[in-house]
This record gives sequence, C-alpha cells and structure tokens, in this order.
Amino acid sequence: MEDKYNQLHLERYSKELANMLCDRHFASHDTINGPQLLHFVPIKQVNLFVIKELLLKWHQEMANLRSPYFDFENEDVKEALLNFMNVLSRKIRMKRNAFEPLLQKAIYDTFLVVLAPSVTLEEKFLRIQEEITLPKLQENLKYIDIDKALFAGFIETLSSSSRDREYILSRFKLYLNAHQGERTTIEQLAGQFNALLPLNAEELVKPDAAPLYTPEAAKPTPAAPVEEVDIVAPIHMAQREASIVTPPAPAPKPADHNLNERFKAERPTLNENFRKAASSLADTHSNQKIDSLKNAISINQRFSFINELFEGDNLTYYQAIQSLDAMTSADQATRFITHDLAGKYDWSKKQDHVNKLLRLVERKFA
Repeated sequence: MEDKYNQLHLERYSKELANMLCDRHFASHDTINGPQLLHFVPIKQVNLFVIKELLLKWHQEMANLRSPYFDFENEDVKEALLNFMNVLSRKIRMKRNAFEPLLQKAIYDTFLVVLAPSVTLEEKFLRIQEEITLPKLQENLKYIDIDKALFAGFIETLSSSSRDREYILSRFKLYLNAHQGERTTIEQLAGQFNALLPLNAEELVKPDAAPLYTPEAAKPTPAAPVEEVDIVAPIHMAQREASIVTPPAPAPKPADHNLNERFKAERPTLNENFRKAASSLADTHSNQKIDSLKNAISINQRFSFINELFEGDNLTYYQAIQSLDAMTSADQATRFITHDLAGKYDWSKKQDHVNKLLRLVERKFA
C-alpha cells in the first residue's frame, strides 16, 4: 500500500527548504553550475531529480527549435544537434530564478518516491517515453537512488512486449504489495531531511489531509558564469507530467467581479466569451470521449499550454491538469478554468488556447 500524504504540508516544506538552500548558495554565488548540481544537497536523490528536470526543460527548448522550413530528420542535422547538445551539457549555468523551481520540484518528487512510488514510476519512467521499451526503462534507473533495487527488480519482471502504461502500473502496485519490507520508510527519509530543515514525518502522512490546489512557484533572484563538466548524456525525447493530484473542492461561486468587471465596458466579458466557445465546441472539434486530460494532451499542445497559459511554469501546469482530471463534472471543470485560472493568469488575450483546453474538458465529460 502507498501512504496517503498531506500534499499541502509537503508542498510548503519543499518550497521552504528550496528557498533556504538557495539563500545559502546564492549569498556567495551568482549562479550554479554542473559540478555544484551534483552535490548541492546531501540527499543524492534530490540532485538526481534536479538534473532530470533540467534535461526535460532542455529538451523542451530543443523541441521549440524545430522549424517547418528545415529537415530535422536528416542524419547530418540529427548529428549536428546531438553534438550541440553534448557541448551544452558541459556548460550548465543557472541563475537562482531558473534553479529554485527545479529544486523545489525535485525535493517534492523525492518524497513521492517513498510516499507514492507508483507516481514516481509513471512520471519518471513512463510519461517521458513516446514508446515504452525495456532499455528505455532501464536507462531511467540512473536517476533513481532511493529504492533503486526495488524499481530495477520490477523492471526485470517485465517482458519486451509489456508496453501498455496501465498494465505496467497495475503490475507495479502488485509488486509493491509483495515487497513492502524492501521499501524505505518515510521516517528514514524524514530523518535525512530533518538535518537540513526540521520536519515531522507524522505531518506528512496524515490520512485525512485534503489536497489543495496551490500553484505558487518559488520566486527567486538573479546573477554570472562558471566552468562546467559533462554531467549526463542527453536523451532524445522527453515529456513529463506532474504527479501532484490537486482537486480543489467544488463550490458554487458568485460572479467573479475580479475578471468580469475588468472587461465589462466595451466588449463581452471573458467568461461570456468562454461560455459561447464552450457551447460550440461539439461543432468545431471531434466529440470523441477521452479518459484523462494528461493522456490526451499532445507534446506540442502541452508546450503550448505551458508557455501561453501558465507563463512557462511547468509545475503550475501539471497541478492544474491534475486538478481538472480529478473533477467530477464539466461544469466544475469549466468554472475552474474560466473563473479561477483565467482570473489568476489574465487569459483575456489567450482565448484560442483557452478554447482548446475547454474542448478537451468537454470531450472528457462527453
């Protein structure tokens, strides 16, 4: 069995620890480089997840380089890009505002390895693969330190024909139940973190802890360069999804004065535009039902949503999609998009992208 965990407390602790560690480092350094990343935290798993997050961001940027005017499948182009990426891997340098959100997510994900290992398997092994193969699964073991033998042992039980995500996840849950004694306990992990910032393990595993949507990302500062070494060989494709399940409590809301009054003057309100768009979705897009937003959103669409709707903040995007997937009705999900998210991120000029998200929501609840 996986532990139920207090998501709000875990998010708060991850943010506070990331902030404290960055305060300490950036008080005497303008930037952080590759060698410093490898040993930034005495808990190795955190450093590995920072590197993995960095690679995913990096490949997202590389994907944005692809242009319809050039042949990116040409072997010479592929080789040149690979050489370029290898050079970049030896020249890592980040300022605090780029590094701190990566660190915060890595701390959070380190706790999930112990509290929710199936989430770790899905996010770190399955979601980043366009095609699931045993070599690719084994390749991702290099980013696992906590309970690495447990994940490696499970992968060894899979056959080369095991390519269905849901099947692999269901088998992993059975495998976990049969190997409970081999897992690191939350008390053991909390003891390591407690040396960095006081932590009560009991606070993390309160069974009645209600998930809360808290997309606030770390807000840091700036800086200059340093010499680097090769940390990891680049991977070829990458996607990711957050493992944070954050359904906000459904509650009927009165008029959103914040957003409506703002655009009332010479044009229809943003919410009215969204409602009109939602009512015509079935006419403009396929009505084929989807099971979950996180599975239905393509790589390109995901990048587009992150950059256009969530100001480039991956963590906030993943939290929002997980929240939408956990909702039980189209009205609840639509209200969350048009009131909560649209008001927070000022989507008044992003209607095309909002409509695409609403189309997906309508198909989910069709």
